[in-house]
Amino acid sequence: MSSTLMRRLGVGAFAASLASLACAGLALAQEAAPAAAAAAEAAKPKLDTGDTAWMLVSTALVLMMTIPGLALFYGGMVRKKNVLATVMQSFAITSLITVLWFIIGYSLAFSDGGPYNAYVGGTSNLFLKGIGMESANALAATIPEYVFMMFQMTFAIITPALIAGAYAERMKFSSMLVFTALWSLIVYAPVAHWVWGGGMLGSDGVLDFAGGTVVHINAGVAGLITALVLGKRKGYGTENMAPHNLVLSLIGASLLW
Repeated sequence: MSSTLMRRLGVGAFAASLASLACAGLALAQEAAPAAAAAAEAAKPKLDTGDTAWMLVSTALVLMMTIPGLALFYGGMVRKKNVLATVMQSFAITSLITVLWFIIGYSLAFSDGGPYNAYVGGTSNLFLKGIGMESANALAATIPEYVFMMFQMTFAIITPALIAGAYAERMKFSSMLVFTALWSLIVYAPVAHWVWGGGMLGSDGVLDFAGGTVVHINAGVAGLITALVLGKRKGYGTENMAPHNLVLSLIGASLLW
């Protein structure tokens, strides 16, 4: 009788132990779930609505420098017969670079290039893969990466548009499109990566707050080389090449200012 009682007590104690372990495991699981959620929430980028709003305004302002700013400035500086073609160059460059930037330009400029990161970015953000309104680039952690991408796109647009003044009245429209596409991918994207995307210059401490290197030096050198290669305009020195409309140039310069 006593042995039967002891067995029953042992089984009861074992069952009680299992129940206590199960309750403890459930409590730990309930504690772990909020902890995991808190960790995931902490890992999300801390986006700032004020920073985002200002960057959207800045994106619109920089784009306005190209269209209509540069379009009017260069359009007023050329002869009457070339006004439409010159103005359309700025609009065509804007459209072309927008497409290229979405496809591969942003990735080459601002993604990790792996073993070649000192020189150019990689293809991890090809077609804007992994980019959205909830993600943030490490270079601009308080704004959505999609906004950062669009802001940088406006600089990618205005840089080749600046070069247009060097070949005004001297380059076919189709040739201009080919030159712009190749130059933006082969020259602009790597240079932007060097300085702004964590490449060799940026990692050495080079600072470029407003595009003095990536935009102005880059476009200036390209414009000089383009002008030297193309040479003088036909009729230079023998025909009247006075600006068509300085009022347009004044309006364009005011928008650029």
